[in-house]
Amino acid sequence: MKRKFYQKWQRFASLLFILIGCSSSPDNGNEPEPTPTTNDVTFWLTKGNETVKLQKQNTVLGFTTNPNSYSTIEVNQNQTFQTIDGFGYTLTGGSAEVINQLGDSKKQELLQELFGNSENAISVSYLRISIGASDLNSSVFSYDDMPSGQTDINLTNFSLAIDSQLINLLKDILLINPNIKIMATPWSAPVWMKDNGSSVGGSLQQQYYGVYAQYFVKYIQAMQQEGITINAITPQNEPLHGGNNPSMLMTATQQADFIKNNLGPAFQSAGISTKIVAYDHNCDRPDYPITVLSDSNANPYVDGSAFHLYGGDISALSNVHATFPTKNIYFTEQYTAANGNFEGDLKWHLKNVIIGSMRNWSKNALEWNLANNSSFGPHTAGGCDSCKGAITITGNFSYTRNVSYYIIAHASKFVPQGSTRIGSTQISNVSNVVFKTPAGKYVMIAINDSNAPQVFNIKYNGKWVLVSLESGSAGTFIW
Repeated sequence: MKRKFYQKWQRFASLLFILIGCSSSPDNGNEPEPTPTTNDVTFWLTKGNETVKLQKQNTVLGFTTNPNSYSTIEVNQNQTFQTIDGFGYTLTGGSAEVINQLGDSKKQELLQELFGNSENAISVSYLRISIGASDLNSSVFSYDDMPSGQTDINLTNFSLAIDSQLINLLKDILLINPNIKIMATPWSAPVWMKDNGSSVGGSLQQQYYGVYAQYFVKYIQAMQQEGITINAITPQNEPLHGGNNPSMLMTATQQADFIKNNLGPAFQSAGISTKIVAYDHNCDRPDYPITVLSDSNANPYVDGSAFHLYGGDISALSNVHATFPTKNIYFTEQYTAANGNFEGDLKWHLKNVIIGSMRNWSKNALEWNLANNSSFGPHTAGGCDSCKGAITITGNFSYTRNVSYYIIAHASKFVPQGSTRIGSTQISNVSNVVFKTPAGKYVMIAINDSNAPQVFNIKYNGKWVLVSLESGSAGTFIW
């Protein structure tokens, strides 16, 4: 009897050991696993209750052939999807301004943590920046502003000087990660090109389509002279939203016309290889990128389409992919709010922005602004006053990490550029996505978006490992 009791206790204790840093499961009649002796899987955890944030766990997780009746996520390395360009943020002008306020040593510490590849770094691999000001700049500007009533059709006054803080910070970042990809997006054309003479709303006048195309050319060339390669551009941020400051409306037909008649030929003539990506707005209007890509003359110039998720469903990305399977998909923006809840934001963003975009063909996943101050600034008059950065700069030598830091870190730290998404099944209450890295590692990102702990198997190559996640917790598993 003593021996039987001891054996049962051993088996029970082994399951508890497996679940260290995770959670125990409700009693569902499953027999516990024998204690693994070899650690096959590295496990990084963030709990929704904030008691654990991106911490490597000491749990011993070993693959076995011993069956159990828990739910199973099966990984299929032979089923491959898109290649990954990276994970990261929009580096707004405001982000650059507050990061540059840090003392030199603290600034370098932060940049190494964000963009380096050390054990303590999160290895951000993709940035989005604005062409001219976004609404998270201190003031509104373009690179060719003119006094009211004046124009500059030859772009004689074009200059990047007003954006020197951002440019210098990008140079610092490139010293740490020279391979980081950069997408650039305008919030508005110069006001003198618009039909309403305002930084808010209005549309690009057709007479300036050619001039505006040259504006993009001069921008990419000037950035290249600074040592900054622009990998991709979108013609307009949120082209269906004219209420931001700055902003500009651009219909799908207008964008197709601009690309096929002006922007595409201008890039071609100047020998510019920067990708042109359509749309850059919400998932509720997949008809917009489909309209642009359906234009037979615009299509050859367009690399793909970009999305946000303030409206619609993330599955819209797959709808566009199914219609144009040779064109790329990008996810370029989602913000976390000042009044947001850590657990709620962690669950929703992991499920939709990271896992959701990846399972729907996106090559990247970007959260909104990288950094701001404790008052959620700087921003323009009328710009977002409740957008919470991944980092809050709290002084000359201090900063805090917010929820979007961890949302991105669970992917960026472990899934480098050139990784490939591979097949994995879904189970109830746990959303997941799996990648194979260029080094041959497998990485699963999972989120328990239920209100109860979840115990489940990860099955790979005919073997499985039993793992667990508490309610609202995110895990990255590497083997």
